[in-house]
Amino acid sequence: MTNQKQKQGKLIVFSAPSGSGKTTIVRHLLEVEALNLEFSISATSREKRGKEVNGKDYYFLSSKEFKNKIKNDEFLEWEEVYRDNFYGTLKTEVERIWAKGKNVIFDIDVSGGLRIKRKYPEQTLAVFVKPPSIDELKIRLKKRKTESADKINMRVAKASAELATSPLFDTIIVNDNLDKALKEAEAKVSDFLNS
Repeated sequence: MTNQKQKQGKLIVFSAPSGSGKTTIVRHLLEVEALNLEFSISATSREKRGKEVNGKDYYFLSSKEFKNKIKNDEFLEWEEVYRDNFYGTLKTEVERIWAKGKNVIFDIDVSGGLRIKRKYPEQTLAVFVKPPSIDELKIRLKKRKTESADKINMRVAKASAELATSPLFDTIIVNDNLDKALKEAEAKVSDFLNS
């Protein structure tokens, strides 16, 4: 950061097991102009999926590039989610959004979300999106048709551990009805930004 005191916005963290619907909720919130949100693009060392675009969906880095940025303390938070499969938030990404006078919204894994909350306890609203059940989560992941059965089973196993962390978040939204979840998310984010 520059020596000039940069005006810091607020941080809105959405975390959930894969398939819970957090990405759909985050996309909806980004369209609500009154919230003045901009999406924090995560960095990852995983391969692109489908039509993903570098600098729009993720900053795609090689495993080596990612590890160098860790060494250089360039991440606000990072994690090795699966072996040699890193995800993280570059400090420059948050600074870029704050410089525009906007609040930052994250669609991020559970441990990354909690790390951001610990670093910025007063500025962060940490929201956990819960699927109605593990069975429903498995159905949603299969419908995506983006991953192998092994990968899906790995994500479902990880989901149980992630669900256990939900009490550490500021608020929990159960996504059993998307319209209801979208309205609830909008109200909670709006209340936090206006507090």
